[in-house]
Amino acid sequence: MKIIKGLGLLTVIVFLSLGFVSVKPDYPRIGIVTSLKQDSIAYAAGFRSIGESVRKMISPSLSERELRTNLEDIKSAKCKVLMCNLFFPGSIKIAGPAVNERQVLGYVDSVLTMARKAGIKYIVLGSSGSRNIPENYDLNKAKDDFVVLCKKMGQVAEKHKVTILLENLQKSETNFLTSLNAAADIVRRVDEPYFRLNADIFHMMREGESPEEIIAAGDLISFCEIAEKEKRSLPGVAGDDFRPYLRALKQIGYRGFIFIEGNTNDPGRDIPISFKYLNNQISEVYSAS
Repeated sequence: MKIIKGLGLLTVIVFLSLGFVSVKPDYPRIGIVTSLKQDSIAYAAGFRSIGESVRKMISPSLSERELRTNLEDIKSAKCKVLMCNLFFPGSIKIAGPAVNERQVLGYVDSVLTMARKAGIKYIVLGSSGSRNIPENYDLNKAKDDFVVLCKKMGQVAEKHKVTILLENLQKSETNFLTSLNAAADIVRRVDEPYFRLNADIFHMMREGESPEEIIAAGDLISFCEIAEKEKRSLPGVAGDDFRPYLRALKQIGYRGFIFIEGNTNDPGRDIPISFKYLNNQISEVYSAS
């Protein structure tokens, strides 16, 4: 392994163990969204970063004892718990006419306080139920109000140095912001350094979105998620070709994380397959001249 200039071997090993340095530093780094119970399987497969959920790990609804236990588990895990998803429960609305701004921002502050303590750097804002808007509701008003709320969320995030990542979803999950372009427009209007875009390639494929949308939103993307199109299986199970989207990421100079977020009934088999399969496609794309 080539040692990075100016760093000792021990320092490089420590960075590698945290998931922040790749053997190929010019390539995106692969992570996986999975239960912390699968930490050892993920680590053995080659992953150094995993994602968990706000609801399970750092939600204000958890007891102090549960939170303390979760923090201990996060800190003792082999893989770095880098992100959490499932940000808002469906009972807290973040778009449409029923938004309680004080409730939303108080909840965000509580979650990000715990994220900072746990060393979690990213919170993915998908929350399909929370962001659904009523049928025939004024879409432009929904977007305008959402921008105002997200700007305030971004300011809370900056206080805690935890980045909120707005995720594009598909129409079968929500009726609000169902394309990368629509999510990118919100992030661009919010214009806060700790409120950025998560390009979910799985949802893009489900919606038939071109890789060109990644190029158009390139300056806003700070995170990516991925899974196979048909059954949301882990990469390599069905054999999907992600290379067109990876080429778009390469074109925008993306070097951040690509997290696998999919379904599996056999993690011991599928997690190792997914690491190797996605890593091979990334290596092929990013090594090409």
